[in-house]
Amino acid sequence: MGDRDDQQPSPDPRATSRSRPRPGSGRRPRARARLVALAALAALGVLGTLSISVAQSGAQGVDELNSKIAAARGQAQSLGAQIDAASAELHSAQQRAIAAAQREAQLSGLLARGEQREARLEAAVGVARDQLRAARDELGRSLAALADRLVQIYRGNMPDSTTLLLESDGFDDLATRSEYLTRIEEADASLVGRVRSLRDAVRTRLAAVEEAEQQAQAFNERIAAARDQIAAVRANAQAQAAALAQARASRQAALSSLQSQVSGWESQVQRLERISAQQAEDEVSDWFGDWAIPESIVQCESGGNFDAVNPSSGAGGAYQILPSTWDLYGGEGAPQDASPQEQSDVASQIWADSGAAAWECAQ
Repeated sequence: MGDRDDQQPSPDPRATSRSRPRPGSGRRPRARARLVALAALAALGVLGTLSISVAQSGAQGVDELNSKIAAARGQAQSLGAQIDAASAELHSAQQRAIAAAQREAQLSGLLARGEQREARLEAAVGVARDQLRAARDELGRSLAALADRLVQIYRGNMPDSTTLLLESDGFDDLATRSEYLTRIEEADASLVGRVRSLRDAVRTRLAAVEEAEQQAQAFNERIAAARDQIAAVRANAQAQAAALAQARASRQAALSSLQSQVSGWESQVQRLERISAQQAEDEVSDWFGDWAIPESIVQCESGGNFDAVNPSSGAGGAYQILPSTWDLYGGEGAPQDASPQEQSDVASQIWADSGAAAWECAQ
Protein backbone atom coordinates (compact mmCIF):
# COMPACT_ATOMS: atom_id res chain seq x y z
CA MET A 1 0.00 0.00 0.00
CA GLY A 2 2.79 2.38 0.81
CA ASP A 3 5.81 3.44 -1.26
CA ARG A 4 8.52 0.97 -0.27
CA ASP A 5 11.36 3.33 -1.41
CA ASP A 6 10.39 5.86 1.26
CA GLN A 7 9.60 3.25 3.87
CA GLN A 8 11.59 3.62 7.09
CA PRO A 9 11.17 1.23 10.00
CA SER A 10 10.25 3.01 13.18
CA PRO A 11 13.03 3.34 15.77
CA ASP A 12 10.47 2.31 18.35
CA PRO A 13 12.08 -0.36 20.55
CA ARG A 14 8.93 -2.47 20.02
CA ALA A 15 10.08 -3.20 16.48
CA THR A 16 12.14 -6.14 17.67
CA SER A 17 9.47 -7.64 19.87
CA ARG A 18 6.69 -7.09 17.30
CA SER A 19 8.51 -8.33 14.24
CA ARG A 20 7.13 -11.14 12.03
CA PRO A 21 5.74 -13.86 14.29
CA ARG A 22 7.33 -17.29 14.21
CA PRO A 23 5.34 -20.20 12.80
CA GLY A 24 3.34 -21.84 15.52
CA SER A 25 3.41 -18.82 17.82
CA GLY A 26 0.27 -17.25 19.25
CA ARG A 27 0.66 -14.36 16.83
CA ARG A 28 -0.20 -16.47 13.79
CA PRO A 29 -3.15 -14.88 11.82
CA ARG A 30 -6.53 -16.34 12.60
CA ALA A 31 -7.96 -19.20 10.52
CA ARG A 32 -10.80 -16.92 9.45
CA ALA A 33 -8.32 -14.54 7.90
CA ARG A 34 -6.77 -17.38 5.90
CA LEU A 35 -10.20 -18.56 4.70
CA VAL A 36 -11.16 -15.05 3.67
CA ALA A 37 -7.89 -14.74 1.78
CA LEU A 38 -8.50 -18.06 0.02
CA ALA A 39 -11.99 -16.91 -0.91
CA ALA A 40 -10.52 -13.75 -2.39
CA LEU A 41 -8.05 -15.80 -4.42
CA ALA A 42 -10.87 -17.96 -5.72
CA ALA A 43 -12.90 -14.87 -6.66
CA LEU A 44 -9.94 -13.48 -8.58
CA GLY A 45 -9.27 -16.79 -10.32
CA VAL A 46 -5.92 -17.19 -8.59
CA LEU A 47 -6.90 -20.38 -6.78
CA GLY A 48 -8.10 -21.98 -10.03
CA THR A 49 -4.78 -21.10 -11.66
CA LEU A 50 -2.91 -22.62 -8.77
CA SER A 51 -5.02 -25.79 -8.95
CA ILE A 52 -4.08 -26.22 -12.59
CA SER A 53 -0.42 -25.50 -11.98
CA VAL A 54 -0.03 -27.85 -9.03
CA ALA A 55 -2.29 -30.64 -10.33
CA GLN A 56 -2.18 -30.40 -14.10
CA SER A 57 -2.14 -34.16 -14.52
CA GLY A 58 -5.12 -34.47 -12.16
CA ALA A 59 -7.00 -31.83 -14.15
CA GLN A 60 -6.30 -33.74 -17.33
CA GLY A 61 -7.69 -36.86 -15.64
CA VAL A 62 -10.80 -34.92 -14.61
CA ASP A 63 -11.27 -33.61 -18.15
CA GLU A 64 -10.90 -37.10 -19.57
CA LEU A 65 -13.39 -38.51 -17.06
CA ASN A 66 -15.83 -35.67 -17.71
CA SER A 67 -15.55 -36.40 -21.43
CA LYS A 68 -16.29 -40.07 -20.75
CA ILE A 69 -19.21 -39.11 -18.53
CA ALA A 70 -20.66 -36.81 -21.21
CA ALA A 71 -20.30 -39.53 -23.86
CA ALA A 72 -21.79 -42.14 -21.52
CA ARG A 73 -24.73 -39.90 -20.71
CA GLY A 74 -25.38 -39.43 -24.42
CA GLN A 75 -25.22 -43.18 -24.88
CA ALA A 76 -27.49 -43.66 -21.88
CA GLN A 77 -29.99 -41.23 -23.38
CA SER A 78 -29.89 -43.16 -26.64
CA LEU A 79 -30.36 -46.44 -24.76
CA GLY A 80 -33.26 -44.92 -22.85
CA ALA A 81 -34.92 -43.91 -26.13
CA GLN A 82 -34.32 -47.40 -27.52
CA ILE A 83 -35.82 -48.95 -24.37
CA ASP A 84 -38.88 -46.71 -24.67
CA ALA A 85 -39.29 -47.68 -28.34
CA ALA A 86 -38.82 -51.37 -27.52
CA SER A 87 -41.37 -51.06 -24.72
CA ALA A 88 -43.89 -49.53 -27.12
CA GLU A 89 -43.24 -52.27 -29.69
CA LEU A 90 -43.45 -54.91 -26.97
CA HIS A 91 -46.79 -53.54 -25.79
CA SER A 92 -48.10 -53.56 -29.37
CA ALA A 93 -46.90 -57.15 -29.94
CA GLN A 94 -48.44 -58.26 -26.66
CA GLN A 95 -51.75 -56.65 -27.62
CA ARG A 96 -51.65 -58.40 -31.00
CA ALA A 97 -50.90 -61.70 -29.29
CA ILE A 98 -53.80 -61.18 -26.86
CA ALA A 99 -56.21 -60.28 -29.67
CA ALA A 100 -55.05 -63.27 -31.73
CA ALA A 101 -55.42 -65.59 -28.73
CA GLN A 102 -58.95 -64.32 -28.13
CA ARG A 103 -59.86 -64.82 -31.79
CA GLU A 104 -58.24 -68.26 -31.71
CA ALA A 105 -60.37 -69.17 -28.69
CA GLN A 106 -63.51 -67.98 -30.49
CA LEU A 107 -62.67 -70.02 -33.59
CA SER A 108 -61.81 -73.04 -31.47
CA GLY A 109 -65.21 -72.81 -29.79
CA LEU A 110 -66.93 -72.41 -33.14
CA LEU A 111 -65.00 -75.36 -34.53
CA ALA A 112 -65.92 -77.49 -31.51
CA ARG A 113 -69.61 -76.73 -32.05
CA GLY A 114 -69.22 -77.44 -35.77
CA GLU A 115 -67.55 -80.75 -35.03
CA GLN A 116 -70.39 -81.64 -32.68
CA ARG A 117 -72.92 -80.81 -35.40
CA GLU A 118 -70.91 -82.82 -37.90
CA ALA A 119 -70.91 -85.77 -35.49
CA ARG A 120 -74.68 -85.52 -35.12
CA LEU A 121 -75.10 -85.37 -38.90
CA GLU A 122 -72.76 -88.31 -39.31
CA ALA A 123 -74.86 -90.27 -36.83
CA ALA A 124 -78.01 -89.23 -38.71
CA VAL A 125 -76.41 -90.41 -41.96
CA GLY A 126 -75.74 -93.75 -40.31
CA VAL A 127 -79.34 -94.01 -39.15
CA ALA A 128 -80.63 -93.03 -42.60
CA ARG A 129 -78.40 -95.61 -44.23
CA ASP A 130 -79.67 -98.26 -41.83
CA GLN A 131 -83.23 -97.22 -42.62
CA LEU A 132 -82.51 -97.31 -46.35
CA ARG A 133 -80.97 -100.73 -45.96
CA ALA A 134 -84.07 -101.93 -44.05
CA ALA A 135 -86.38 -100.39 -46.66
CA ARG A 136 -84.45 -102.07 -49.42
CA ASP A 137 -84.68 -105.36 -47.58
CA GLU A 138 -88.43 -104.87 -47.09
CA LEU A 139 -88.85 -103.95 -50.73
CA GLY A 140 -86.91 -107.03 -51.70
CA ARG A 141 -89.10 -109.21 -49.58
CA SER A 142 -92.26 -107.58 -50.95
CA LEU A 143 -91.09 -107.98 -54.50
CA ALA A 144 -90.21 -111.61 -53.81
CA ALA A 145 -93.66 -112.23 -52.33
CA LEU A 146 -95.27 -110.56 -55.32
CA ALA A 147 -93.21 -112.69 -57.65
CA ASP A 148 -94.26 -115.81 -55.81
CA ARG A 149 -97.88 -114.76 -56.11
CA LEU A 150 -97.48 -114.18 -59.82
CA VAL A 151 -95.95 -117.64 -60.15
CA GLN A 152 -98.84 -119.11 -58.23
CA ILE A 153 -101.30 -117.31 -60.46
CA TYR A 154 -99.43 -118.56 -63.47
CA ARG A 155 -99.54 -122.13 -62.16
CA GLY A 156 -103.26 -121.90 -61.53
CA ASN A 157 -103.32 -121.74 -57.81
CA MET A 158 -104.87 -118.30 -57.98
CA PRO A 159 -108.31 -118.24 -59.75
CA ASP A 160 -108.82 -115.72 -62.51
CA SER A 161 -112.07 -113.93 -63.43
CA THR A 162 -113.29 -116.65 -65.81
CA THR A 163 -112.77 -119.38 -63.25
CA LEU A 164 -114.60 -117.38 -60.64
CA LEU A 165 -117.53 -116.87 -63.04
CA LEU A 166 -117.80 -120.55 -63.95
CA GLU A 167 -117.33 -121.90 -60.45
CA SER A 168 -119.59 -119.48 -58.61
CA ASP A 169 -122.83 -120.84 -57.17
CA GLY A 170 -124.70 -117.72 -57.86
CA PHE A 171 -124.45 -114.01 -58.10
CA ASP A 172 -123.72 -113.49 -54.45
CA ASP A 173 -120.97 -116.08 -54.46
CA LEU A 174 -119.55 -114.52 -57.62
CA ALA A 175 -119.58 -111.07 -56.08
CA THR A 176 -117.91 -112.31 -52.95
CA ARG A 177 -115.20 -114.13 -54.85
CA SER A 178 -114.60 -111.15 -57.16
CA GLU A 179 -114.29 -108.77 -54.22
CA TYR A 180 -111.88 -111.15 -52.54
CA LEU A 181 -109.73 -111.37 -55.66
CA THR A 182 -109.75 -107.59 -56.09
CA ARG A 183 -108.69 -107.04 -52.51
CA ILE A 184 -105.82 -109.46 -52.89
CA GLU A 185 -104.61 -107.70 -56.02
CA GLU A 186 -105.00 -104.28 -54.41
CA ALA A 187 -103.18 -105.44 -51.29
CA ASP A 188 -100.30 -106.74 -53.34
CA ALA A 189 -100.07 -103.52 -55.34
CA SER A 190 -100.39 -101.38 -52.20
CA LEU A 191 -97.66 -103.31 -50.44
CA VAL A 192 -95.27 -102.85 -53.31
CA GLY A 193 -96.17 -99.16 -53.61
CA ARG A 194 -95.65 -98.48 -49.91
CA VAL A 195 -92.33 -100.25 -49.91
CA ARG A 196 -91.18 -98.28 -52.94
CA SER A 197 -92.36 -95.00 -51.39
CA LEU A 198 -90.50 -95.82 -48.20
CA ARG A 199 -87.39 -96.63 -50.17
CA ASP A 200 -87.61 -93.36 -52.11
CA ALA A 201 -88.19 -91.35 -48.92
CA VAL A 202 -85.21 -92.98 -47.26
CA ARG A 203 -83.10 -92.23 -50.32
CA THR A 204 -84.19 -88.59 -50.25
CA ARG A 205 -83.45 -88.27 -46.53
CA LEU A 206 -80.10 -89.97 -46.94
CA ALA A 207 -79.14 -87.59 -49.75
CA ALA A 208 -80.15 -84.56 -47.63
CA VAL A 209 -78.25 -85.79 -44.59
CA GLU A 210 -75.16 -86.59 -46.66
CA GLU A 211 -75.29 -83.11 -48.22
CA ALA A 212 -75.62 -81.52 -44.77
CA GLU A 213 -72.70 -83.61 -43.57
CA GLN A 214 -70.58 -82.47 -46.51
CA GLN A 215 -71.49 -78.84 -45.82
CA ALA A 216 -70.61 -79.30 -42.15
CA GLN A 217 -67.27 -80.84 -43.10
CA ALA A 218 -66.52 -77.96 -45.47
CA PHE A 219 -67.50 -75.42 -42.79
CA ASN A 220 -65.32 -77.14 -40.20
CA GLU A 221 -62.41 -77.22 -42.62
CA ARG A 222 -62.71 -73.46 -43.17
CA ILE A 223 -62.94 -72.84 -39.43
CA ALA A 224 -59.95 -75.09 -38.79
CA ALA A 225 -57.94 -73.26 -41.47
CA ALA A 226 -58.88 -69.88 -39.96
CA ARG A 227 -58.00 -71.14 -36.50
CA ASP A 228 -54.62 -72.42 -37.68
CA GLN A 229 -53.95 -69.09 -39.39
CA ILE A 230 -54.81 -67.04 -36.31
CA ALA A 231 -52.78 -69.47 -34.19
CA ALA A 232 -49.79 -68.75 -36.44
CA VAL A 233 -50.40 -65.00 -35.99
CA ARG A 234 -50.57 -65.47 -32.23
CA ALA A 235 -47.39 -67.56 -32.16
CA ASN A 236 -45.57 -64.98 -34.29
CA ALA A 237 -46.75 -62.13 -32.05
CA GLN A 238 -45.69 -64.03 -28.94
CA ALA A 239 -42.28 -64.79 -30.45
CA GLN A 240 -41.88 -61.14 -31.41
CA ALA A 241 -42.92 -60.05 -27.91
CA ALA A 242 -40.40 -62.47 -26.37
CA ALA A 243 -37.62 -61.16 -28.64
CA LEU A 244 -38.53 -57.56 -27.84
CA ALA A 245 -38.62 -58.32 -24.11
CA GLN A 246 -35.18 -59.91 -24.34
CA ALA A 247 -33.81 -56.96 -26.33
CA ARG A 248 -35.30 -54.50 -23.84
CA ALA A 249 -33.83 -56.44 -20.92
CA SER A 250 -30.43 -56.42 -22.64
CA ARG A 251 -30.61 -52.66 -23.18
CA GLN A 252 -31.75 -52.12 -19.60
CA ALA A 253 -28.78 -54.17 -18.38
CA ALA A 254 -26.47 -52.12 -20.60
CA LEU A 255 -28.02 -48.92 -19.28
CA SER A 256 -27.59 -50.05 -15.67
CA SER A 257 -23.96 -50.95 -16.35
CA LEU A 258 -23.40 -47.59 -18.04
CA GLN A 259 -25.02 -45.74 -15.15
CA SER A 260 -22.79 -47.65 -12.74
CA GLN A 261 -19.72 -46.64 -14.77
CA VAL A 262 -20.87 -43.02 -14.82
CA SER A 263 -21.34 -43.12 -11.05
CA GLY A 264 -17.83 -44.51 -10.64
CA TRP A 265 -16.37 -41.89 -12.95
CA GLU A 266 -18.20 -39.11 -11.11
CA SER A 267 -16.76 -40.40 -7.84
CA GLN A 268 -13.29 -40.33 -9.40
CA VAL A 269 -13.87 -36.77 -10.62
CA GLN A 270 -14.95 -35.68 -7.15
CA ARG A 271 -11.92 -37.37 -5.62
CA LEU A 272 -9.55 -35.76 -8.13
CA GLU A 273 -11.18 -32.38 -7.61
CA ARG A 274 -10.79 -32.74 -3.85
CA ILE A 275 -7.15 -33.70 -4.33
CA SER A 276 -6.56 -30.74 -6.68
CA ALA A 277 -8.29 -28.33 -4.32
CA GLN A 278 -6.24 -29.61 -1.38
CA GLN A 279 -3.03 -29.32 -3.40
CA ALA A 280 -3.94 -25.76 -4.37
CA GLU A 281 -4.77 -24.91 -0.78
CA ASP A 282 -1.47 -26.39 0.35
CA GLU A 283 0.38 -24.28 -2.21
CA VAL A 284 -1.57 -21.20 -1.16
CA SER A 285 -0.61 -21.92 2.43
CA ASP A 286 3.02 -22.11 1.38
CA TRP A 287 2.59 -18.94 -0.65
CA PHE A 288 0.92 -17.05 2.19
CA GLY A 289 3.14 -18.50 4.89
CA ASP A 290 2.00 -17.19 8.27
CA TRP A 291 0.47 -14.03 6.78
CA ALA A 292 -3.00 -12.90 5.76
CA ILE A 293 -1.70 -12.07 2.26
CA PRO A 294 1.12 -13.63 0.20
CA GLU A 295 4.36 -13.54 2.13
CA SER A 296 6.31 -12.11 -0.80
CA ILE A 297 4.12 -8.99 -0.71
CA VAL A 298 4.60 -8.60 3.05
CA GLN A 299 8.38 -8.92 2.74
CA CYS A 300 8.40 -6.38 -0.07
CA GLU A 301 6.18 -3.91 1.79
CA SER A 302 7.66 -4.03 5.30
CA GLY A 303 10.13 -6.86 5.59
CA GLY A 304 7.60 -8.49 7.90
CA ASN A 305 7.89 -5.72 10.52
CA PHE A 306 4.56 -5.06 12.27
CA ASP A 307 5.95 -1.68 13.52
CA ALA A 308 7.09 -0.40 10.13
CA VAL A 309 5.90 3.09 9.05
CA ASN A 310 6.21 4.72 5.64
CA PRO A 311 7.02 8.39 6.35
CA SER A 312 5.81 9.48 2.91
CA SER A 313 2.39 7.86 2.77
CA GLY A 314 1.83 7.17 6.44
CA ALA A 315 1.15 3.50 5.71
CA GLY A 316 2.01 1.37 8.67
CA GLY A 317 2.36 -2.10 10.03
CA ALA A 318 3.57 -5.29 8.41
CA TYR A 319 0.95 -4.91 5.67
CA GLN A 320 1.61 -1.17 5.14
CA ILE A 321 -2.03 -0.16 5.45
CA LEU A 322 -2.89 3.51 4.86
CA PRO A 323 -4.48 5.23 7.87
CA SER A 324 -7.62 6.07 5.85
CA THR A 325 -7.98 2.46 4.78
CA TRP A 326 -7.31 1.31 8.33
CA ASP A 327 -10.10 3.53 9.61
CA LEU A 328 -12.43 2.38 6.80
CA TYR A 329 -12.07 -1.25 7.93
CA GLY A 330 -12.71 -0.40 11.58
CA GLY A 331 -9.12 -0.26 12.83
CA GLU A 332 -8.39 1.73 15.99
CA GLY A 333 -5.40 4.01 16.31
CA ALA A 334 -2.55 3.60 13.83
CA PRO A 335 -1.95 0.33 11.97
CA GLN A 336 1.60 -0.02 13.28
CA ASP A 337 0.35 0.32 16.85
CA ALA A 338 -2.20 -2.50 16.51
CA SER A 339 -1.52 -6.09 17.45
CA PRO A 340 -0.29 -8.46 14.73
CA GLN A 341 -3.62 -10.30 14.91
CA GLU A 342 -5.62 -7.12 14.30
CA GLN A 343 -3.32 -6.10 11.45
CA SER A 344 -3.77 -9.53 9.85
CA ASP A 345 -7.56 -9.40 10.26
CA VAL A 346 -7.81 -6.02 8.53
CA ALA A 347 -5.35 -7.09 5.80
CA SER A 348 -7.37 -10.24 5.10
CA GLN A 349 -10.51 -8.12 4.69
CA ILE A 350 -8.74 -5.77 2.30
CA TRP A 351 -7.43 -8.75 0.32
CA ALA A 352 -10.94 -10.23 0.16
CA ASP A 353 -12.32 -6.97 -1.25
CA SER A 354 -9.49 -5.82 -3.54
CA GLY A 355 -7.03 -8.66 -3.84
CA ALA A 356 -3.43 -7.98 -4.85
CA ALA A 357 -4.41 -4.64 -6.43
CA ALA A 358 -4.40 -3.01 -2.96
CA TRP A 359 -0.59 -3.39 -2.61
CA GLU A 360 2.02 -1.74 -4.82
CA CYS A 361 4.45 -4.61 -4.36
CA ALA A 362 1.92 -6.95 -5.98
CA GLN A 363 1.70 -4.86 -9.16
